[in-house]
Amino acid sequence: MASPVIMPKLGLTMNRGTVSRWGAGEGEPVRKGDLLMVVATDKLTFDVEAPEDGVLLKILVPEGGEAPVGAVIAYIGAEGEVPPDVAASPLPPSHEPVPSPAPAPVAVVPAGDFVRATPLARKIARERGLDLARIEGTGPGGRRLRRDVEAAARAKASPVAARMAADLGLDLASVRADGRVMKQDVIRAATERLPAGDVEVPLTPMRRVIAERMSLSSSTIPSVTYHVDADFTELSAARESLREEAARSGVKISFNHLLMKICAVALTEFPMANSSFGADSITMHGNVNIGLAVSVEGGLLVPNVKSAQDKGLLQIALETEELVRGAREGTLPLDSVQGGTFTLTNLGMFGTSGFTPLINPPEACILGLNAVVDRPVAIGGEVVVRPMTTLSLSADHRILDGAEAALFLARIRELVENPWLLLLK
Repeated sequence: MASPVIMPKLGLTMNRGTVSRWGAGEGEPVRKGDLLMVVATDKLTFDVEAPEDGVLLKILVPEGGEAPVGAVIAYIGAEGEVPPDVAASPLPPSHEPVPSPAPAPVAVVPAGDFVRATPLARKIARERGLDLARIEGTGPGGRRLRRDVEAAARAKASPVAARMAADLGLDLASVRADGRVMKQDVIRAATERLPAGDVEVPLTPMRRVIAERMSLSSSTIPSVTYHVDADFTELSAARESLREEAARSGVKISFNHLLMKICAVALTEFPMANSSFGADSITMHGNVNIGLAVSVEGGLLVPNVKSAQDKGLLQIALETEELVRGAREGTLPLDSVQGGTFTLTNLGMFGTSGFTPLINPPEACILGLNAVVDRPVAIGGEVVVRPMTTLSLSADHRILDGAEAALFLARIRELVENPWLLLLK
């Protein structure tokens, strides 16, 4: 009897999911433990394994389609078995590029030999400019299946680049790149293809969610941004003095780690900065969950370190690096991007001297870190050169009035300029 495949619940707040990719096409065999599909939420993607051996008899939700948690989205059974006639009632479709398993190995077939492949595999190979003869098949008798072609495509291009190229009707074989084809390579190739005019880049689900949340932030939160200059002399010295000890634990202490620790201390002293605005009340959170904005291909993720107020600098650094790595590899657990109470965003590596960061709802504040540069400053009646930066704090004026926000930022600056005070905490 055919077994139903249901949309899994991958997080406490998940109520629907998007099928980003099927690991096999209808009528193709699947093996227990193999990748059956990739499911995307609004922020993360998850590989879902096949629960049993068999054939993927019927797909009820196509790639890019959405379905509620618990809905039947496909059937697995024996070859030739007829699945029940059940619809999954998919939600409106979307498209999500996702991280994928390791690419398939390459095999060379002598010229003139017939290449065995499913019609769907041939179609995908044609669309993506791939030579089937150079792809090793994992089907019966070496037959090339959909998963084989897609694995080969992933070896050539990132998931975002592959999806974007398909949406733009661009042959990946024509895209020039130094190594793997990335998003910017596809955009450049699409621009060069047109003699003049605009290029429409389709929205990914991640970009769509970012747009929705940032629009919500700018339209519903009366945000005010406060700027203050800070001397990084002592913080730089502290980082240098901790370098060797931190290296023994396999981590390199960065300004991000130090600022996260400093903010964790300051937030316990200014609980309104660690709160959320509700319809009839303001919720002051018991834990300080500090998020770090991480740029990833196709968008932005903000994983957060939970209960940062109870953790030392080394623990914060270790957890942060693990979260950053997971964000860039697409392996973050869902709860790592939920429950944040404060965000740090660093554009200093791009040379910024000041910007207005948008608050990540429902948080009350976000701190922006700018470039640290040598500047002349007056100290004790003399002009000296110090490593200086500008700290940019955006705060929800419904929660923090100007004076309290300014005091909060001043406390952050005090700890930046006197990091040894952290020893008293």
